[in-house]
Amino acid sequence: MAGDILTVVPLYQGPHISRIRLMAESPKKPASPLKPLVPSMTKLTTIETKRIMSVLDETIHKVELVTLLSYVTSNKEDLENVLGEDITKAVREHQDLCRVLLDHISYLQEEERRLQGEDFEEEPWLQDHRSSLELQKSRLSPLMQQVKESTKNILRLLLTNSQATRLFQTQALGISAGAQSLIDSLIELRGFLFEKLLTSPMEARDKAQFIQDITKRNMRNQEVIEGLENELAERMKTRAAEVEKENFVVRELKNHLHQVLKFSENSLLRTKQEAEKQQKTDFRASQARVAKIQQEMLQLQSQFHNLVNENWEAEQALRKKYKVETEIENWIQKYDMEMGEKQEEYEELDSIHKEEKAQLAELRLRHNVLVEEFAQIREERERYAKKRMEDEQELLRMVRAATLIQAVWKGYLARSMLRSKKKKRGKGKAKDKKGKKGKGKGKKGAKGKK
Repeated sequence: MAGDILTVVPLYQGPHISRIRLMAESPKKPASPLKPLVPSMTKLTTIETKRIMSVLDETIHKVELVTLLSYVTSNKEDLENVLGEDITKAVREHQDLCRVLLDHISYLQEEERRLQGEDFEEEPWLQDHRSSLELQKSRLSPLMQQVKESTKNILRLLLTNSQATRLFQTQALGISAGAQSLIDSLIELRGFLFEKLLTSPMEARDKAQFIQDITKRNMRNQEVIEGLENELAERMKTRAAEVEKENFVVRELKNHLHQVLKFSENSLLRTKQEAEKQQKTDFRASQARVAKIQQEMLQLQSQFHNLVNENWEAEQALRKKYKVETEIENWIQKYDMEMGEKQEEYEELDSIHKEEKAQLAELRLRHNVLVEEFAQIREERERYAKKRMEDEQELLRMVRAATLIQAVWKGYLARSMLRSKKKKRGKGKAKDKKGKKGKGKGKKGAKGKK
């Protein structure tokens, strides 16, 4: 089997690899940290399993030796005295065969790429060229067979000369990534195979049952989790929709309030403009009235001068009274107008405030309902986690109890075997003593007869 695996191996460009231990022993780390999955045996007991592991170890060793051929070809002069003439000659022939094979393969690949890259019509010379390429391809198989035989011959020579192989391995300095990956894969395969051989049919069945139970439990838990996640997602969607709806209402109310404020500002600005216009018209009218009065005053100046001394005090009092009454009337009108506008604005804002207050109360009720539902979900999760922890602790307790029972039973079997061996030994000693006594009596009777 090892020879079939190593029939065709390229010369990897790398110098060295450390040998693995060629012993059928258990790995230091188990394949899994779970105790039910760890085999009870630590050593191989049957001859068939030991032979299987020895064949695999021999295969890995041969692969290691083949990966080091590149170092031999690159350092033939340094290793010629260590390896001997036969190995050096075989490696040189193998290198020549590999070079010839690689040259043929590179030539064929280059010709195929050239034919594929150029568009030729179906011409006779093209068909002849293709047939020659096919013929050369068919000639590669004998050359590959020679490379296989050369590799096997080198392996046989190296395995017969163990001292030269060890010196050769100690002088090598490294190995290529591809060769290291191949050897690591083989070592990993050896670990898997070793664990498989240590596992009994009962343990394999228990292991499969244990994995099946864990898988079923995980599937059930996953279904429950998916159901809860779907329910939570639906509730979150409904809540998001409600929040979006409420945000839309709030935006509408804000827009409405902004429009109301803008309308009130516009109305105030319009009122102010109208008041300024009214003031200007009043000013013009008052100017016209003053001009008219001045004309009348000029006409009645003579009369005024005559009556000024008599009615000067009365006229001043009447002027003051008229002026105060006029100002009071103007201020009353302005106050009534402003208070009417403020009252309307206050009523509108009060109605908006009442609506928002009712919406806030409704939102608080919904929030309380959602908080209660969230608390129930959290309590269910805590109960589920607690139950799962209790199940895991119970499983660990059962595993420990089973391990303890197995240990006690193995101890009982060992003690019973020891007792049976002791009884057999006691019976053998008693038979030896009886035989010695019979021989002594026979000698005494012979002496008496003489």
